[in-house]
Amino acid sequence: MIHRKGKNHRRYGSRRGPRGIEPSRTRPERTQGTCDRDHVLLRPLASSFDLTSLFAALSDTAEAAASTAVIKGLAHHAVLMLLVQIAVLLAMARFLGEIMRKLKQPPVVGELMAGVVLGPSILGLVWPEAQHTLFPKDQHLADLLAAISWIGVLFLLICTGLETDLGLIKRRGKTALMISAGGILVPFATGFALGEMLPEAYLANPDARLVFSLFMAVAMSISAVPVIAKVLMDLKLIRRDIGQLILAAAMTDDTIGWILLAVVAGLAKTGVVDVVTALKSIGGAVVFMLFAFTLGAPLIARVMATVDKRFGGSGSQMSLVLALAFATAALTHEMGIEAVLGAFTVGILAGQAPRFRHEVAHTLELVTASFLAPIFFASAGVKVDLMRLADPDVATVGAIVLGIACFGKFVGCYLGAWVCGISHWERLALGSGMNARGAMEIIVATIGLSLGVLSVEMYSIVVMVAIATSLMAPPLLRYTLSKVKMGESEAKRLEMEALAASSFIRQVRRVLMVSRNAHSVDLPAQILGYLSHEQPIEVTAVYACPQAVKTPWWRGLARRVRRYHATGAKALERIGRPLRLLKGSRPELKLITDVDPAEQVLAEAARDYELLVLGETQRSTEALFGPVADRIIHKSPCPTLIVREPAPKIAKGEKPPLYRVWSPKKILVPTVGTEYSKNAVELAAVLATSTRAEVTIIHISRTGSNDVDIARPHEIGAQIVAREAERAKKFGASVETVVMEGARPEEDIVRVAAQGGYDLLIIGSSLRAVSARAFFGHRVESLLKNAPCPVVLLSAG
Repeated sequence: MIHRKGKNHRRYGSRRGPRGIEPSRTRPERTQGTCDRDHVLLRPLASSFDLTSLFAALSDTAEAAASTAVIKGLAHHAVLMLLVQIAVLLAMARFLGEIMRKLKQPPVVGELMAGVVLGPSILGLVWPEAQHTLFPKDQHLADLLAAISWIGVLFLLICTGLETDLGLIKRRGKTALMISAGGILVPFATGFALGEMLPEAYLANPDARLVFSLFMAVAMSISAVPVIAKVLMDLKLIRRDIGQLILAAAMTDDTIGWILLAVVAGLAKTGVVDVVTALKSIGGAVVFMLFAFTLGAPLIARVMATVDKRFGGSGSQMSLVLALAFATAALTHEMGIEAVLGAFTVGILAGQAPRFRHEVAHTLELVTASFLAPIFFASAGVKVDLMRLADPDVATVGAIVLGIACFGKFVGCYLGAWVCGISHWERLALGSGMNARGAMEIIVATIGLSLGVLSVEMYSIVVMVAIATSLMAPPLLRYTLSKVKMGESEAKRLEMEALAASSFIRQVRRVLMVSRNAHSVDLPAQILGYLSHEQPIEVTAVYACPQAVKTPWWRGLARRVRRYHATGAKALERIGRPLRLLKGSRPELKLITDVDPAEQVLAEAARDYELLVLGETQRSTEALFGPVADRIIHKSPCPTLIVREPAPKIAKGEKPPLYRVWSPKKILVPTVGTEYSKNAVELAAVLATSTRAEVTIIHISRTGSNDVDIARPHEIGAQIVAREAERAKKFGASVETVVMEGARPEEDIVRVAAQGGYDLLIIGSSLRAVSARAFFGHRVESLLKNAPCPVVLLSAG
């Protein structure tokens, strides 16, 4: 069809403006005022916290961006040089960082040295033309590289916050706080005294000595958690008591240090240090932290849970964490305290959220460690001028600063640990670890240089202190920690942690419980409740209506549909009652009234659940499960746990009880030594620990077998049950073992269960892909049909 042009028709792409005005065909030249407007994008927001001023500043920034079009207005040469700078800095930083890693030193040292090599200290001395070409004196280009570097700083602080374990700090609370107090107060005092005594030549602004002294005090107080954690991981000591204590103290130290830095940076921005300004900065930081750790923590946890339920996947959660971190960083910046505090705090709170995915932290760390952080450290190293450190006076001051930095940390940590009654070598290990400044010191130095608090000489000295203390930490920690002996209780704890790390049941955190019969949900719900007494479990309970009908949209309120919704609502209420046994958990209840409930259940199960629980009652038909249950079991994307109980014996005319409390006293677990059997034994042990039940592990060898491998069946069976019993006892269960021989093991197990009065039979088996229905083998099917007690079938191996 041909469309005729009307009189108001305008072709797409036409260059004619409105009302016949011909637009200019040449790009307007930049005026002198354009450069000033460009700096609106980089200008800090107002120092006082006011929502009106915040939105006004954001509006001004948006208008400036629209009017100047900074990115579009970049010249070809500027874009080229920015890309070349990023490529060269990244390549050199990664290269030297990997060399330092091979030498078992922190990679951050090599990344900093990359900037030193490319800066005026080496490249500028050997080939000044190349150095000036690579890093020209162009403020606009420097601002762009600085913006990328600051994004790297925020990413680094987010990752540091994600690695901060508040649970660890709480567990070692008093000791960690005392050591951290010593590790902050003594270096803070010595750093402040140093700032007061340094000559004016080392101050960027001699009139602001008090701010300079406070900044030096904070720089001396900070510790580098990433460096400490990396050294402890390399030494395989991160789970030791002393390793955990060092980490807890360093995390506490860092948290307090960032708050102090935010306060001091706020004072530096105002340029005035008086009681009102100090109280305003301190009050802003305190109010922000109180809000973050009281109302902010549950708010972030709820937002993350909502996003995870609605969208799922690591990508959406990572985007949410970054958006929250950058928004909070903007908020703290507007409040007059440093933006890094906002990013660090969001990292802590996001990492503690129940729905937080650890692969998100891994991805962020990968992006930060391989791209953003090397660029930041290398660009920070470019600003270091070693030629100034070669001056005897500057070198002397640098040596004094390094000595005072090490003295303050060692003495402070040693005294704090001495008060707590810690041994001599442990005190020295604490001082050795917390003396490492690493990346955190570089961030402090960069902030000080950007705020005009540190001169170039002092900035170079602080960076040198960061490099030196990071290089000192690994050998000192290796030596001091080799003198710290492991106690009996510590060995027991490490053994239990290793057991939990290799256990399937202990790794279960998210469970999807499915039921198509409201009367078959009590038992699986209570089993999950008992499991939650031993470990945190998040449960989503789904009730799939027995029959869903296809109805036109105009009959959506028909009686039959209303009946299904009413039935589902009652079922959800019934499911929720036994689920209240879940310790510290609020189960989510969902209703499915779709024509194909299996498809919806499988779609829900694909949302990163570790276990799918299915409740079934004994059927009068030959088939064990219905077609919907068969399909769910067959296609489940996660391990399945099927709870099947005999049909309740109810007299004619009576209604089944709405809810009955069930607690097993005797649990029987058959085992053949496979991974599936091992997981079943673990499940029985965890349940027994919660309910104080007795566990019997039984192995029945078939008589008359022609297998060469089982020439001594009784001896092999005894070895299998002994190994499984030892593992179950480590979980705290009371265990007995039985080894038998029989022609039909399934019949012997049913007989033992009936004669022994067992309350629960737990089986571990694999799904056999021989038909469309769920088939676990003939013996398992016989046990499911004939067992005199409820049966739990765990298919996880």
